[in-house]
This record gives sequence, C-alpha cells and structure tokens, in this order.
Amino acid sequence: MIGGMNALDLALLYLLAAVLGVVVCRLLRLPAMIGYLGVGVLIGPHALALAQNSAGLRYLAEFGVVFLMFAIGLEFSLPKLRAMKRFVFGLGTAQVVLTVLLTTAASLALGWLLPQWWKLEWPMAAAMGGVMAMSSTAIVVKLMADRLELESEHGQRVVGILLFQDLAVVPLLVLIPALAAPGEDLGRALLLAVGKAAVLLALLLTGGQRVMRWWLTLVARRKSQELFVLNLLLVTLGLAWLTEHAGLSLALGAFVAGMLIAETEYKHQVESDIRPFHDVLLGLFFITIGMMLDWRIVLERWPLVLLLLVLSLTFKVVLITALVRAFGASMGTSLRVGLYLMQAGEFGLVLLRLANQHGLVPPALFNPTLASMVISMLLTPFIIERSNAIVTRLVSSDWLQQSVQMTQIARKSIAADRHVIICGYGRCGQNLARLLDGEGIPYMALDLDPDRVRQAAAAGHSVVFGDAARLPSLIAAGLARASAVVITYIDTPSALKVLHHVREHAPAVPVVVRTIDDTDWARLQAAGATEVVPEALEASLMLASHALALVGVPLRRVVRLVQEQRDARYQLLRGYFHGADDDADDEAGHARLATVVLPPGGPTVGQRLADLALHAVGVQVMDVRHANGRREVPDDDLRLQGGDAVVLYGTPEALALAEAKLLAG
Repeated sequence: MIGGMNALDLALLYLLAAVLGVVVCRLLRLPAMIGYLGVGVLIGPHALALAQNSAGLRYLAEFGVVFLMFAIGLEFSLPKLRAMKRFVFGLGTAQVVLTVLLTTAASLALGWLLPQWWKLEWPMAAAMGGVMAMSSTAIVVKLMADRLELESEHGQRVVGILLFQDLAVVPLLVLIPALAAPGEDLGRALLLAVGKAAVLLALLLTGGQRVMRWWLTLVARRKSQELFVLNLLLVTLGLAWLTEHAGLSLALGAFVAGMLIAETEYKHQVESDIRPFHDVLLGLFFITIGMMLDWRIVLERWPLVLLLLVLSLTFKVVLITALVRAFGASMGTSLRVGLYLMQAGEFGLVLLRLANQHGLVPPALFNPTLASMVISMLLTPFIIERSNAIVTRLVSSDWLQQSVQMTQIARKSIAADRHVIICGYGRCGQNLARLLDGEGIPYMALDLDPDRVRQAAAAGHSVVFGDAARLPSLIAAGLARASAVVITYIDTPSALKVLHHVREHAPAVPVVVRTIDDTDWARLQAAGATEVVPEALEASLMLASHALALVGVPLRRVVRLVQEQRDARYQLLRGYFHGADDDADDEAGHARLATVVLPPGGPTVGQRLADLALHAVGVQVMDVRHANGRREVPDDDLRLQGGDAVVLYGTPEALALAEAKLLAG
C-alpha cells in the first residue's frame, strides 16, 4: 500500500493520467513530454495529491532514464558524427563548455547580488551549468521534422549541437555526483570518478563490441523474439547495474549498452523492440518530475521564477546565436538556431534531479529552477512556430538572403518551359532525372541537402537548394510553366503541402507522389494527386514477376499478368496514348488511351455521362479533368462542362465512336 492506494490503484491512476495528458497534447499538437509533466503536477502531492512520489515509484522512473540513454547510445554513430563533425564537435563543444563556464560564473555573481534568494557554492554552480547547457532533443527534433527543417541550414546546426549535448550528458552524469564530495575530498573524488569511468569504458569498448555481436548472434539463432527481447533487457539493465556498483550511474551503463549494440547488425531490430519500454518508462519519469514541482512555492516566489526564466532564455539565445555566427553562418540562420535551442531539456531535468539527490541544489531553489525549466519547454512550440516572423523582424538581411535564394532558383528555371519539377533529389529523384534527360525533357530539382545540391550542380544537373514544401520555392522553380510535379521523397505531410500549393496556384499541373504503401492513398488523392505510387506494390509486382519466371511461367504471360495488376491499381497505366512511333501492325486492335477536349458550348456540355452511354460502344471513361485543372472521379451522375478533358480507354474503333459521340452529340 502506498498512501492508502494499492499497487493496482496506483498503476491505473498513472495510466489514466498519462493517457489524458498525451491525448490533450496530441490535440494541441504539442510533444507528449509536456503532457506527462502537466499531469505529474496535477496528480502530485502539491496539487490534487492523488499520488505520492514514493521511493519505489522514483526508482521505477529511473528506468525511463536508463532506456532514454540506451536509445541515445543506439543513435551514436561514428560515421554520422564524422559527417557532422564541424557542427557536433565545433559548435556543440563550444556551446556546452561556454554555457557551463558562464553559467557557473553567473550563478556565483547572482548569489553575490541577491544573497537572500540565490546562494550557491562553486560545485553547486557548476552542476547548474551542466543543467543549463542542455536543450530538448525530444521537442525540437519533433517540431523540426513536422516543419521539414531537419536538412535546412539551421536544422543541421541544431541537430549537431543537440548531438553533442546528448554525448556531454555522459561525463556530466559522472561529474555531478563527484561534485557533492566534501571540499577537502572534492579533487580526489573528481579524479576517482573520471578514472573509474575511463577504465570501465575502455574495458567495455575494447572487447565489448565483439562479445556483444557474438552474444546477440547466438541468441538470434534461437529464432525466438521473446528470448531476444529478454536478452536486450538483461544486457541494458546488467550494464546499468555494473556502472552503478562502480560508483557511477545507471544511465552511463545503459548508454554504453546502446553504443555497443549500435555497431552490430541488430541495431534496427533492437530499436523497434525496445521502443515500447523506452516510451512508457520515460513517460513515467516525466510524471514523477512533474510531481516534484510545488506550485505553491512557485506562486510565492514567482519573481524568482520569472527572473530565472527570462535570464536563461535570453542568455542561451544570445550565446548560441553568437557562436553560430562566429562559425560562419548568416545572422538569420544563427538567430533561428538560438531560438530553437533556448529552452531547457529533458536531460537538464535528469541532471537537475541528480544534483538535487546529491544535495547540490538548495531545497529553496529547486522548485523555482524546475518551474522555469518546465515553462521554457512549454513555450518552445510557440517560439519555433513564430521563429520566421521573429527573425524577419530582427534581421533585415534575412529577407534579402531568402530573396537571393529564390532568385538563384528562378535564374536556373527561367528558360525552362513544360519542364518537370522534381521535389527531392535523392536516389529516386536522380534516377527520374536521368530518364527525363535521356528523353530530352527538361527538369528542375529542389533539394534541402546542400552537399548533394553542390555536387550534383557541379556535375551539370539541374538542381538547386530549396524547400519544395514552400510556395516561393515552387513559384521560383517555374510552377506555372511546368508540365508535371513529381514528389520523390516519402513524407506525407510535406507531400500534402506541395499538393495544396499546386492546387491553389497551378491546378492544371499534374502531380505524382511516391509513398511507402497505400495507407495515405485516399488523403493524397483527395488533396489533388494525379497518381500515387506505393513502393510496396511495385516491390511485390517485381517479386511476383521474377518468381513466376523462375517457376516456368512464359515471359509473355508474366508481363501480361504484371501489367493487368498495374492496370487495376494505376488509372494512368491502363493502356497508353497512341503516338507516331508506335508499331501500328503490332498494336492493331489493342486497347489504348485517348483524350477528348470538349469545346465550350458543345452539344454534350451539361449532359450526364450516363446519358451518353459510352460503355455501349466499348469505351471506359478513365478520368475527367476540368478546365481549371480540378480532377473528378468519373461516375454516371457527372455532368460535363466546356473545356473538360475526358480520358477514354478502348480499342481504336471504339475510341473513334466515343469521340464522335462526345463532340457531335
């Protein structure tokens, strides 16, 4: 029994609170972490007092941190760090080190200026510096992914700094407990902690990877998912236990476990298996953090909370903006990075709690500090949402730089007419560009990877840096003159944005969208996609064709079966439009496509398709596109309008009869 509640009561209370918090955040389009913090405050001992922050519950919540650090370790990739080394080890190192040093100095100065409110010794101030150095990876990365900014100039710098912050947590987890040692033993405690961490990490990382691969291979050969997951839990918690008993922390061992597995071929399987434990236990951790917040103390000491909030936000945005500017970025990009990283982070909460457990944060300062951190995280979505307006207002040159970027796109596309706009220039986009180039069809590609754009442009490809989901980029790429738009990357939210812009500003331009499967087919079609190409379908058709050929089915029949399946899925591939280069003898009598444009005031304008009975002459109406470019699914009740392009499918003789019916009545 805990506070009059048994274990089942407590579990149900936490589950209900977590569900309600996440639902509210999803409705408001906020990260789930904010919901966990909010419900923790609500049900905690300082509000409704529905649950007590018991020692057993806090220990269970520690597992959330363990799995968070394990997930961070899994993402630790040496090739990735090498590729972003300038942003990770340049910008990231400068941000963390300077934040810790300046915060330590500022905390000591604040204690001298306001001794009645703020009084910290230097170990306490150093611990607060580590807390201040962290920003929220969970909130910022999610918001940037939603806004399609991960590959932008400021996005890459933000991700680089966040990566180093995640790595910097490891030494901070070692140093903060050591800082709690008595003054005369502080130096020895620090050296001992660093020495133990170095020895343990050296032992684990030198031979640990080989042992980990051998062990996971041995387990995987048993072909038991249950056994594999149990071993993951054993390895993660076992290494966490080892580091804790070495006088370090649970989280450090979990990070090492993730790092060891990251270099094996089981990384992706492990990520999917461990995700449920990670998310649920991390949610529990944030609920317990919220339960620690005493809102009465916050109200009593609101001037201090407000001062800490304003000082921390201002300090971080100024420091990060200045650092990014010093590393060669434009002022607009620098300010965006500062605005995106000015909040506190989930690891900051972890470090604050660790510092509090070791007596490095005075009880009177813990709640105001925690409150200012939580409020800064709550403000983050709104700050990022308005970041463009803030940058445009404060940095006059940012608008000019965006205009220059649009001018560069427009300069490359100015001579293009009836060209194809390729959104995304990865492998799929580059293959499409080669095919278009081989047929003499002009194209203009937009991509957000500056390295890829630079290399492809130097090789003579028609590609420019630009965000296809933004209307100015599409307009500059010649949307009004384009013959088609092809979205080659798999991102439904971005594809919907592109479709919206095309439908609003160039409704007659057809759009082809690439997806993983049929999940979003209806949404994309409703948004105006001319055709949706799911990779899963194409892969299954190719697998089937090879399998049929290998078991002896004649190749001609294999081709026909695959084409029939495509015809059933893709309207635009049911037949083809006849051209001068087609072999008339070989294709005589075969069904094909034809387009008939109805003249304004023609005899069939205003009639229903059912009245024309085109099926009676052996023709199927595949598509109807109105003069304004809007596509409509043909049915019997559809009334034809002047300027409609009616796509028909049938044999040449049947098409001739149908065309006569449509044009002559």
